[in-house]
Amino acid sequence: MSDDLWLDEPGQTPLTAEEKLQLRPSLTTRAQLNTVERANIHAARLWAMRPAGLRRADLLTDTFARELHRRMFNQVWKWAGKYRTTDRNLGWEWPRIPEGMRVLLNDAQYWVDHDTYPLPEIAVRLHHRMVVIHPWPNGNGRHARLLADILLAACGSAAFTWGADLAEPDAARARYIAALRAADQNEYAPLHAFASS
Repeated sequence: MSDDLWLDEPGQTPLTAEEKLQLRPSLTTRAQLNTVERANIHAARLWAMRPAGLRRADLLTDTFARELHRRMFNQVWKWAGKYRTTDRNLGWEWPRIPEGMRVLLNDAQYWVDHDTYPLPEIAVRLHHRMVVIHPWPNGNGRHARLLADILLAACGSAAFTWGADLAEPDAARARYIAALRAADQNEYAPLHAFASS
C-alpha cells in the first residue's frame, strides 16, 4: 500500500494506524480509494432512495443510521457502520457517541412530527449536529448529507444539491466548512444556502 493513499486531504478526518489496516480492497492511491468509495456511496443512495426505503418507519433511528453508513462504505472499510472507538481532534468523546446519536435522532423525529422547523431547516440541523458528533472514523459529512437528503425525500421534498459546483470543488468545500462553522454559532442560514445552491 502506497503512502500517498494516506496523505491527509483538507477536511478529511485523519485515520488511526489501526483504522488504515481495515481497508477492504487492495488500493495503492487516494484516487483509487475515492473511486471505490464513490461507487459504494452511489449504491447506498440507490438503496435508500427506493420507494420502499423512503417509507421505512425507522429512518431517524440509530439502527438506520448505522445501516446507511455500512451500506455506504462496506466495500471499502471493515469498520463501516460501526461508531468510532478513538477520540479525534473534533467530535464528541467516543464513549458518548451512541447517546449523542440517539438524542439527535429522537430530536429530529420530534421536529418532523411537530413541525418544529421548516423541513429544509430540520434537514440542515440534523446534518450539522451529526457532523458535530462525528460518530464514524470516516465519512461523517457524506453520511450526514445523505441522511438529510433521505429525510427530505421521505417527506416528499427534493434532495439538497450541497453546493454541487463541480467546476470549483475547492471553493465549494471552503464554503461548506464556513457554513458549518456558522452553524456552530447557531446560525443555520449559510448552511441552508450552501445545501440549496
